[in-house]
Amino acid sequence: MRTYMIRHGKPSATWGDDDDDPGLDETGQAQARAVAEILLALPAQARPTRVVSSPLRRCRETAQPFADALGVELTIDPRVGEIPTPKAVSAADRGAWLREAFGGRWSDIKGDLDYEVWRRDVAQAVADHAGAAIFSHFVAINGAVTLVGGGDLVMGFRPDHCSMQVFEVTDDALILIAKGREASTQVL
Repeated sequence: MRTYMIRHGKPSATWGDDDDDPGLDETGQAQARAVAEILLALPAQARPTRVVSSPLRRCRETAQPFADALGVELTIDPRVGEIPTPKAVSAADRGAWLREAFGGRWSDIKGDLDYEVWRRDVAQAVADHAGAAIFSHFVAINGAVTLVGGGDLVMGFRPDHCSMQVFEVTDDALILIAKGREASTQVL
């Protein structure tokens, strides 16, 4: 069964701005409508029948056009949310912490939790929601993709806004079928 993991659309604010849970800007709203149309155009046997989202507003707003088109409610799953920031890192320092994490390996990320376990939880959420469209974040997508691919780099690729990753969920494995479009610019 296919599962689609989609990065949220372009948000109205970025790290370090006053809004810690921004929604989408106009471009992001257009991206959300476009990805909904792409999903709706899939053959019926491949089309997701459920819609799952990170709790954060930018993901919920990206997911909503597709959920509306299907006539279903969003399922919120925190496991596909943003990577947790260590308690000792302030909101103002989150960008620097992420830049350091992006340059390394999952096993080297410093923080309050085991980030290897966190990325396994992300991948498990993808498997648990077989047949769904899952709207998530840059780092969570990298976590699932690099785990399935057997890599340890935190940043295996740069999924663009509304980039869609396709996974096959089998009885005993999560298999990456296709990575989505990569961003042409830096995330940070």
